[in-house]
Amino acid sequence: MAKDFNVAVAGATGAVGTEMIRTLERRNFPVRELFPLASPRSAGRAVEFRGEQIPVAELSAFDFSRADIALFSAGGSVSGEHAPRAAAAGCVVVDNSSKFRQEEGVPLVVTEVNPNRVGDFRPRNIIANPNCSTMQMLTALKPIYDEAGIARINVATYQAVSGAGARAADELERQTRAALDSEEVQCEAFPMQIAFNAIPHIDTFQENGFTREEMKMAWETQKILEDDSVLVNATAVRIPVFTGHSEALHLETRKKLTADAARELLAGAPGVCVVDERAPGGYPTAVSHSAGRDEIFVGRIRDDFTHPRGINLWIVGDNIRKGAALNAVQIAEILAERHL
Repeated sequence: MAKDFNVAVAGATGAVGTEMIRTLERRNFPVRELFPLASPRSAGRAVEFRGEQIPVAELSAFDFSRADIALFSAGGSVSGEHAPRAAAAGCVVVDNSSKFRQEEGVPLVVTEVNPNRVGDFRPRNIIANPNCSTMQMLTALKPIYDEAGIARINVATYQAVSGAGARAADELERQTRAALDSEEVQCEAFPMQIAFNAIPHIDTFQENGFTREEMKMAWETQKILEDDSVLVNATAVRIPVFTGHSEALHLETRKKLTADAARELLAGAPGVCVVDERAPGGYPTAVSHSAGRDEIFVGRIRDDFTHPRGINLWIVGDNIRKGAALNAVQIAEILAERHL
């Protein structure tokens, strides 16, 4: 990267926005000037970047012609209003919401899977970041897809409360304290108690009985792989973990691929770390492995004895890092290196 870039971060005071700023610093992205942006409620606060306290400006009043790249993590409605405004000003937007993921002319990118699509940002000047669950799943599955093809994915997700925002994380903490103290548990962020529970409901229910979170995994997988023949059958579950999504996958490949061969492919895959010993503790967990880490961890790799081309996997990843902030910054790196 020979030149520096002015970078705006919309939603700079939220969990993902804060991590985006940390990731820009940690990966030495060539930032000439950082513009942290947020709602009027957060404007005036300061964020730390490279040892300096930078005041947060109001998103609605910001002139995006001052920025080369904008990383958005402020929700779909905010992105819908301000991302096109930024794009029209000549700024390239990397959007973390679901607003543009399925729209024509907007590339949907996982940097380990389809980095070549970053260059398709013109003429709309918007690139979409996938859903965090799709992101970690496809990071792990890409080498298997390339080697043997994938006909069908059955996946159950076990998703951390941080994926639902700060209010949800606060609710888990309050409910846990209340339950342990034998006090009444109050539900606000979730429809049912999340502490010491599992809720098989993320996002809104669709006419087919699936939730939108489950359908996102199907829609996004096909768009990213550019293969409508890959079928995804998902069940998305919220569990009382603060950070790190887990997924249990059953794959049906198009060509026979043994678990040993899959393990070898995964061991050499970018962004993937294999933790797969058939012993107590020989598998990755969200708390012990992925929280605070960039890698996607894969374990419990085994042949499915009920299907001739079946493989089972267990995948964990930090939903705030690779599931959101890191991938957005990696997209920005590709933009800076090849396209701007």
